[in-house]
Amino acid sequence: MTPLQTSPAPARGAVRRRLAHRIPVRIRHYWKLLAACAVFVVVCAVVFSTVRVTPLVTSSSDTSADHVTQNIVGTTDLFDATVAHRITLTFRDEDYQRLLDDFWADDEKSFLEADLTIDGTRIPSVGIRLKGNSTLGGLTRNGEARQRGFGRDQPPGAGQQPQPGGNGPGGGFPGGGFPEGAPDGDQPGGARGGAGPGGFGQASLKAEEPENLPWLIRFDEFVEGRRYQGHREVAVRVAGMGGGSTVLNEAVSLHVLAAAGETAQRYAYSSFTVNDRPTTARLVVEHPDEGFADTLGGDGVLYKSLATGQFTDQGDDPTSYADDFKQITMKGSQDLQPVINLIRWVNTSSDADFAAHLGDHVDVPALARYLAVQNLLLNFDDMAGPGRNYYLWYDLGAKKFTVVGWDYNLTLSGEATQGPHDTVRMGGRFPQAGAAPPRGFQPPEGMQLPEGMQLPEGMQLPEGMPRPDGDAAGGRGRPGGLGGNKLKERFLASAAFKPVYEDAYRDLYQKIYADGTALNAVESITKVLSTVDGYDEQKTTADVEQLKTLLRQRTSHLATDSVITSG
Repeated sequence: MTPLQTSPAPARGAVRRRLAHRIPVRIRHYWKLLAACAVFVVVCAVVFSTVRVTPLVTSSSDTSADHVTQNIVGTTDLFDATVAHRITLTFRDEDYQRLLDDFWADDEKSFLEADLTIDGTRIPSVGIRLKGNSTLGGLTRNGEARQRGFGRDQPPGAGQQPQPGGNGPGGGFPGGGFPEGAPDGDQPGGARGGAGPGGFGQASLKAEEPENLPWLIRFDEFVEGRRYQGHREVAVRVAGMGGGSTVLNEAVSLHVLAAAGETAQRYAYSSFTVNDRPTTARLVVEHPDEGFADTLGGDGVLYKSLATGQFTDQGDDPTSYADDFKQITMKGSQDLQPVINLIRWVNTSSDADFAAHLGDHVDVPALARYLAVQNLLLNFDDMAGPGRNYYLWYDLGAKKFTVVGWDYNLTLSGEATQGPHDTVRMGGRFPQAGAAPPRGFQPPEGMQLPEGMQLPEGMQLPEGMPRPDGDAAGGRGRPGGLGGNKLKERFLASAAFKPVYEDAYRDLYQKIYADGTALNAVESITKVLSTVDGYDEQKTTADVEQLKTLLRQRTSHLATDSVITSG
């Protein structure tokens, strides 16, 4: 057998030359420069990796960067509250299940693509996502609640009870049940699930019933620059504490605010059909977006307070306030610096300076009217509530802030006897400072108890939850209990602003209660609601009677208050 012939091995230098020639000529010529650049990048990464980079806005323009390319006119003004509307949504079930997967696994409220029809006008490829915080705490899927946040570890079908949060059907206690020993609402003027004094609303939210869930509809999520009648977003609301299944309390609150000349979002009732599910009657509310900002007048920037906000000085870095405020308008031309300046001044100014110069920073008469309205309407979850439900409007001309109210589904559900200088409390039932919560009360994760509240022996708080005394596992708590806002607290505590507050209170009492506006609003709203497909007469009748009872009691009680009679 002839031995296998092999070629002699090439010299090592020849191999290197052959490999080198495989590298492009341009790279071979400039390899030293490229190597130097690579070394420079590595050095920058090592040396500067711990240096904080602060975003800066170099433009001082007062124009918005939003560019609208399509504005769908439709057939009927969506927020014409005098007529019944029709809304249908169609989407693929697999997309919906992915949305639920994201929410269940990561608390992420992702958008899914859906086809929408409003009053006969078809709008393809809109984005919809779940909306709310505590609202979704009792949401179940296949009979099981999520193992986090409100409603955790609850039995299947426990549903959503009132919860202390922003957007919730709730405003009471977490987890789908009243605390042991808590009043059940079966007393004069109030009933469980009703709108009477001290009544708590109930709403069971199930993933299998998307027609009953809270939704945010965004028209430009998948089609850039699109609006519907000037709106980028609209919200489909769910019942609030005291609002029952019809959310009458929020509709009435928005109605009387507008009638009194106060800033308020527009609303309307609409039938709501999802795929082939049953049709329900839902409250649709204008969402404070760029279009809403245009109605506030003049040039300004709109900022949304987040439920995680603290209204405390966190330094000069705007990124430190990412959990406090979200800029809604004029992104890229304006920034968060005015809000940072306001927070710092409110938290550091002396009492004398605050009294003398608040008007340099804030529209004082507007703030007085905002705070008076929250008290009149028994709104537990205002700018100082756990949901931090408010916006800040910064007028670029006047260089002043105005507080803008938002999310009124927890209004008109407290004690009718709360006075102008009383602190509005959750359902009128939450224990006063120094008192113990009801036996068996288990606060939700992240919830803060009112300052001074005593904890029953053996009561365990969720990990990381601040105690009433400010101590918490892993950190210090924020004073103020179930919320708190330094601007509101200092304003109401200052003798300098007591007259302007009481003047506003008297004026607004006349416009909301004394002249019958609130009671008349119930009648007119109910008349429209009765024409909406999906209207439930039995539930509406119960909600109406309880709400009327509260309004009558509040009207008569305040009529004898010294703030009203002294005017």
